[in-house]
Amino acid sequence: MAGVRDSCLPFTYEQSTAAYRRFGDDDAARVVQLAKQRRHRRTLPWYGRLWGRLQDVTVGYGFRPLRAGGRLLSLLAVGSAVHGLRHPPPLKPDESPDFNPVFYTLDLLPPVVSFGQENAFAPEGGHQTLSYVLIITGWVLATTVITGLTRTVSRN
Repeated sequence: MAGVRDSCLPFTYEQSTAAYRRFGDDDAARVVQLAKQRRHRRTLPWYGRLWGRLQDVTVGYGFRPLRAGGRLLSLLAVGSAVHGLRHPPPLKPDESPDFNPVFYTLDLLPPVVSFGQENAFAPEGGHQTLSYVLIITGWVLATTVITGLTRTVSRN
């Protein structure tokens, strides 16, 4: 009997979502869809649960995309402050542009934008570790934003 109830659950979530939307309560509809995604996550293998948790925390499964923007801005502020306190040495001092900690951090965060800073400077020690963290986090957040936007567009 439990298998029958579990197979009906996605339909129940969709019915509730549709009812809330008919009444104009989009916030309640999002809460129901988040609950559906969280319940589904429990049925996945460990790597699916891990990715689902990341999706939930960063963009709320596409229902809270501003979360990722806030995290990116926080990382931009931290990276800019740290790199602003101690500039990484230039790779080619005669050819390097003037160092700008904000644009350097922006070069590290999103995976598609280049301001020419990342390839001109070589961070060392803890700053290199921070740079790796910013690069990885930028890729993860970009992927989750794209996934969230795809989910948002497919819902509409």
